[in-house]
Amino acid sequence: MASVTVLPADLGRAVIDPKSYGAWEPLLDQFDELRTANPVARVVDPDDVHEPFWLVSGFDEVMKASKDNATFLNNPKSAVFTVRVGDMLARSITGGSPHLVDSLVAMDAPKHPKLRRLTQDWFMPKNLSKLDGEIRKIANEAIDRMLDAGEEGDFMALVAAPYPLHVVMQILGVPAEDEPKMLFLTQQMFGGQDEDMNKSGLKNLPPEQISAIVAGAVAEFERYFAGLAAERRKNPTEDVATVIANAVVDGEPMSDRDTAGYYIIVASAGHDTTSASSAGAALALARDPDLFARAKADRSLLPGIVEEAIRWTTPVQHFMRTAATDTELGGQQISAGDWLMLNYVAANHDPAQFSNPRQFDPTRPANRHAAFGAGSHQCLGLHLARLEMRVLLDVLLDRVDSLELAGEPARVNSTFVGGFKKLPMRWKAA
Repeated sequence: MASVTVLPADLGRAVIDPKSYGAWEPLLDQFDELRTANPVARVVDPDDVHEPFWLVSGFDEVMKASKDNATFLNNPKSAVFTVRVGDMLARSITGGSPHLVDSLVAMDAPKHPKLRRLTQDWFMPKNLSKLDGEIRKIANEAIDRMLDAGEEGDFMALVAAPYPLHVVMQILGVPAEDEPKMLFLTQQMFGGQDEDMNKSGLKNLPPEQISAIVAGAVAEFERYFAGLAAERRKNPTEDVATVIANAVVDGEPMSDRDTAGYYIIVASAGHDTTSASSAGAALALARDPDLFARAKADRSLLPGIVEEAIRWTTPVQHFMRTAATDTELGGQQISAGDWLMLNYVAANHDPAQFSNPRQFDPTRPANRHAAFGAGSHQCLGLHLARLEMRVLLDVLLDRVDSLELAGEPARVNSTFVGGFKKLPMRWKAA
């Protein structure tokens, strides 16, 4: 049997250090060194702060594991990287589950496909096309806000964060006055590792405090959406909130915990990730005036820009899987019960799959990236994300004649959902 490849401790720490993802380029350098020889490698913490896991960094290996949902499971252990104290906290709160939120990403068959089917048609292009006009209106409001700020400002705060938030909250039927609360809770839940995002006012929080902040955000989400579900049962409408509130699975109403998890995944994953990719697209246009001019003149370039922005930014940076049986991946023998990190950042920057991967190239042929996952857990909202980004860029190019950086962008310090927390821009209105 082949010997197990164990990463050096410093590299093992880097792939789970939120600040590595904030720095970005040095982390990509490390992935480049690692990937060729060891697309699958063991990460063992000498201090035992977290459970050992396999880091999967090669594109082919990430896609193979993503598509094999019988061998690589989402549910037995946390589907997101956590330390032992975080896992213990989650299990104490939930009564034994490692998942604070019982959402689609924490489920396997046969439960997962039953719940996914409840809203799958709602998120298909045919149904979403009915939202095009409303989404365009929201995009114009976002660009209004940007232009009203003058000729310079933070694109994240003015456009990229509030725009997809408003779209998703409209879909969920959340009143506009509650949107700041939704953004705050999402940033606490996904950005607990970043002092600018978790709103704690504290630097270098220990893992147990980060876990407590995340748990508090989840509890507040659950309280809010219990009220929304009750309202939609009394007064159903045509929004996706009504579909979730009145869902029936195996002849029974969906449980309160599953209902809450469904709302939370749509509400949070539905805007933070699109926000990151939209910012990535704007950054690429700001850095490349020629691309900006070509896209302004020819909107057929937009689908390519959207897809490349999603790959290049990779908002969801990993998911964890648990091996159901002994298996082989990337030349390594994986044992039943082993935990694996499918690192989408590394996969989306694999030169074996993407020529010059750090370059933003919207003309890539067949841009088959890993940012939406693959297999039965492929992102439910991928068509909505593409539609939102395409409409926003279309409106931006209509109403702005130039776009350039006005300072250094700042990335989020987070191992899970990444992207930008600041994107200073300068522009000229059309």
